[in-house]
Amino acid sequence: MDQIDAIVSIASDLTAALSSQERYRRLLSALKRVIPYDAAALLRLEGDELAPIVSAGLSEDAMARRFPLKEQPRLAIICRSTEPVLFPSDSDLPDPYDGLLAADDGGFTRIHACLGCPLRVEERLIGVLTADALQPHKFDGIDPSFLAAVGALAAAEMRTTHLIEALERSAERQGLIARDLMRDVQLRQGTELIGTTPIMQRLREDMDLVARSGFTVLITGETGTGKELVARGIHAASERRSEPMLYVNCAALPESLAESELFGHVRGAFTGATTDRPGKFEVASGGTLFLDEIGELPLSVQPKLLRAIQQGEIQRVGSDKLIKTDVRLIVATNRDLDQAVKTGKFRADLFHRLNVYPLRVPPLRARADDIPLLAGYFCDVTRRRLGFGPMRLDAGAVDALKRYPWPGNVRELENVLARVTLKIAGGARHGGPILLGASDLGADFSGTAREPSSDGRARAEEPIPAAQDFRQATRDFQRALIRRALAEHQGNRAAAARSLGMHRSNFHHLLARLGLKDRE
Repeated sequence: MDQIDAIVSIASDLTAALSSQERYRRLLSALKRVIPYDAAALLRLEGDELAPIVSAGLSEDAMARRFPLKEQPRLAIICRSTEPVLFPSDSDLPDPYDGLLAADDGGFTRIHACLGCPLRVEERLIGVLTADALQPHKFDGIDPSFLAAVGALAAAEMRTTHLIEALERSAERQGLIARDLMRDVQLRQGTELIGTTPIMQRLREDMDLVARSGFTVLITGETGTGKELVARGIHAASERRSEPMLYVNCAALPESLAESELFGHVRGAFTGATTDRPGKFEVASGGTLFLDEIGELPLSVQPKLLRAIQQGEIQRVGSDKLIKTDVRLIVATNRDLDQAVKTGKFRADLFHRLNVYPLRVPPLRARADDIPLLAGYFCDVTRRRLGFGPMRLDAGAVDALKRYPWPGNVRELENVLARVTLKIAGGARHGGPILLGASDLGADFSGTAREPSSDGRARAEEPIPAAQDFRQATRDFQRALIRRALAEHQGNRAAAARSLGMHRSNFHHLLARLGLKDRE
């Protein structure tokens, strides 16, 4: 009777007015009543990888991972099968979820009972449903026909969701919808921010709203928060998504070449101009132009940018001919443009033209609950890039990451995890599991320094001694903050000063006072 009730519950949800995530969660909840799993997941096939859509009993970071079929033999077997697969409890094939169970805090406990259902629609594989248990014989006696029925219903649910999403995409092209619900598709395309906190949900809502408007967008936020990712997400959700989005870093443009880079030039306009050359505005016509670090754009070029925005026309350097362009402009900066206007470093009329729809990307410290997802994603990327075995952060490491202030934001988190992963895993057994603890993260996180030992794990050095007085502690903190800022900006002092909210000259004076000027 329980199996019949579960089937009825799943079938009823097919016609219910539910979001895709709620529909999937209810499916796993219904299965829990008849399949005694410790962990279950619904995964969608994306090329030659499986991506989790929803899970129960897995760690937070598992949802940000991808499972290539060539690395996961059990998942590959399920995908090739035409019926449910129950693996022998003594199978020596690695389980994709070893070490990822929520109840397994870094122990990498071996999963013994494993079953999977291929999800097919009209003979085409679209995903898999998996269930795992720690006890070897937990799934013995489950009726294969029941699993087949569950697989068919799960495939129908996924197919229904796909059809709804396709209709939403079509309506978006015609300007008939007010909201983009394709977050998971955007994530697969690399245009979606990782995070589920309310502040990130509000940012996504604003991105969806402004994407369809065609308005100029000003994206602000600290360095490393993901402003470029926001820009790409807006372009991907706009009516111009089939056209290119070109990127220009205004901070990297010499003043002598900035005008030519943006608006182009004709032959003979200046020394070295041997041919006519279109600028970024011409090349991006019909698409989107993203101007990063707009606050660094030379004052001499700002009037021409203002004309391009107001009139939709440009002039190449050395030419009197006006050229019409159709460009969606998105700009970003980590500077306070309002303050720059007051000090005369940025034109007020250009600022007001750019500030049509401002978006502020929150710093990482304002969304600490997203850190487990981000950490899981970055660890998985690094593991796959370097060919390491399964990786996991223990609870202490996650807590330490959440407490850290992250002056370099998401970019700093990525760099820290990549550096720690390489250091710890360098001496680990090839393909063996890697558990990162709080002490592995370094002195900034745990108060101790770590070095790899011969077995690939880390050993603690002596704790860093406490400063003798408040003045010394302040100087030590300033040194650490400056070194971190310089590292985040590859030694560029001007960029490091901006990230710390300091004037460049004051920054140089502070380097000298702290004895860092000749060392950094």
